[in-house]
Amino acid sequence: MKVRKVLSLLFVLVLLTSLFLTGCRSDKGLTRVRVMEVTHSVFYAPQYIALSEGFFEEEGLDVSLIDGQGADKVMAALLSDQVEIGFMGPEASIYVYNQGMEDYAVNFAQLTQRDGSFIVAREPMPNFTLEDMRGMEILGGRRGGMPNMVLEYVLKNNGLIPGEDINVRTDIQFGVMAGAFAGGEGDYTTLFEPTASMIEKEGKGYVVASVGEESGYIPYTVYSARKSYIEKNPAVIQSFTNAIYKAMLWVEEHSSEEVAKSLQPHFADADLDILISVVDRYRSIGAWAPDLMMTEEGLNRLQDVMTEAGELNNRVPYDKIVNTEFAKKAMEK
Repeated sequence: MKVRKVLSLLFVLVLLTSLFLTGCRSDKGLTRVRVMEVTHSVFYAPQYIALSEGFFEEEGLDVSLIDGQGADKVMAALLSDQVEIGFMGPEASIYVYNQGMEDYAVNFAQLTQRDGSFIVAREPMPNFTLEDMRGMEILGGRRGGMPNMVLEYVLKNNGLIPGEDINVRTDIQFGVMAGAFAGGEGDYTTLFEPTASMIEKEGKGYVVASVGEESGYIPYTVYSARKSYIEKNPAVIQSFTNAIYKAMLWVEEHSSEEVAKSLQPHFADADLDILISVVDRYRSIGAWAPDLMMTEEGLNRLQDVMTEAGELNNRVPYDKIVNTEFAKKAMEK
């Protein structure tokens, strides 16, 4: 069902071709690469650092970034050749592979290693526990998407069964969850940063817990490309991976304030103090690590989460949808 929804977007996206940059070379003589991200969040800090600090250009790439607002939309754009690289949860590549598509998406680099969303309540709750949500309603995101599946996984591990002990709403689009919550929908919601901190600053909600801290390690967001594109353009994929790794190391080696200042051009609506606190918040849960490798153990855990969520019947072999060649080379430099 998830793949049918993905594929249903293909026709629409083909009609939107004119909205995307086209061509192979930029005016600077760089190779142009279009990347669609699942959402725009400080959770993906190294990606924006690679842009701000010129690491993509150092690798000969002119990267344009598009906000897809959902993994289903990112995968649809990737499969319809509207973008060369998709940045999303690896669950999307599992759905597509299981559909039997010949030119499926392959994951070649992992950026985040746990869930990056936070539980937001309507009032400050300094002694919050997940048990406080029993009998309540939370906005969880799209059914079958990583945020909702990991949230439900965390809830079940803490004795809260969705549909019985807590109502998990999956009927509100990811991109409008903050607005829906601010407008009175749900007792709690899950939000990424800096949206969560901005809602908090406005007094419309309060961060009370980290989903990622509760869930532990999981390959949460990865870079993917079609199998045929990787086969035809290995140098582009390698250069892209090299730039991301440089950015990951840069984040590791610089202060939260320095990271925030480099991020600021990409988050014009967020004050510097908010960006600094958000970087600190993501550091505290170990969201980033200078390791691009998506492990077989990580994929197995993801598929456990998907199976428990009722979204996966057939497990996908690791070597079919994961290529670690480019990550290994980047990390050996």
